[in-house]
Amino acid sequence: MATQSSISERIAHACGANVLNTRPLAGSYGLSLEVVELADGRRLVAKHGRGPRPDHLRIEGWMLKRLEGEIPVPRVHLSEPDLLVMDYIAGSGGMGASVERHMAELLSHMHGRRQPFFGLQRDTTIGPLPQPNPQTDSWIDFFREHRLMFMARLAHERAGLSASLLRRIERFCDHLEEYIDEPAHPALLHGDIWGGNVIAAGGKVAAFIDPAIYCGHPEYDLAFMTMFGTAGPAFFDAYAALRPEFDAAGFHKARKDVYLIYPHLTHVLICGLSYASGIDSRLSRFGF
Repeated sequence: MATQSSISERIAHACGANVLNTRPLAGSYGLSLEVVELADGRRLVAKHGRGPRPDHLRIEGWMLKRLEGEIPVPRVHLSEPDLLVMDYIAGSGGMGASVERHMAELLSHMHGRRQPFFGLQRDTTIGPLPQPNPQTDSWIDFFREHRLMFMARLAHERAGLSASLLRRIERFCDHLEEYIDEPAHPALLHGDIWGGNVIAAGGKVAAFIDPAIYCGHPEYDLAFMTMFGTAGPAFFDAYAALRPEFDAAGFHKARKDVYLIYPHLTHVLICGLSYASGIDSRLSRFGF
């Protein structure tokens, strides 16, 4: 395991300035997290350690670089299997209406840019979990096979999701095209937008962090943002004004709950079976 001195040396080499001091932050998934102060006055964030998979930090760095120019993210200075170094982004204030409106502007711009296919050039992660991203022509097929069924099987194998609930998800997936539709085009998604992954400052979004990117339907990003109350009326009003093709009424009435099954599955694996109730209630709502 790398020592603190060796980590500091690698940061200094990558950034061209010595490390003056470090301050620990709360880490997760077996990783340490620190604020790093350099001799030239810059502040960085360093994640290091053995993550949930050998290439976890390298993938996170790649995802942040892929989002550059799309939405504000920290600049990555070093991305290696055991060490990720990026800019420190200071936050001030919570998710007020002005932040939500700015977030709508940023996401509507990213979602409006056509991508060539659903999936991505490589597999990614969501938190500590794998996300397969085979290049696919159909969003419904992609979401069925590589999101719902993939994560449901993983939750059954690793986290005790019941066989009966797995079968209900399978039956629901057989009818998925009745509940969601194909988007106008594939869009790049952040994939894991909640309050903890949005840094706000001065009434705007300063940065998005901890992405779980792939190309999919923009409504998946929007649905995830409702799971913990990250987005409210200010966001959705602004987003609908910027993207008039967005059917807000139909999204809130039904499609949102379809998409929320996936993050509930990831939370079963990360946080425990209490999140299975959210899957059960949504399947019951749709008659499964």
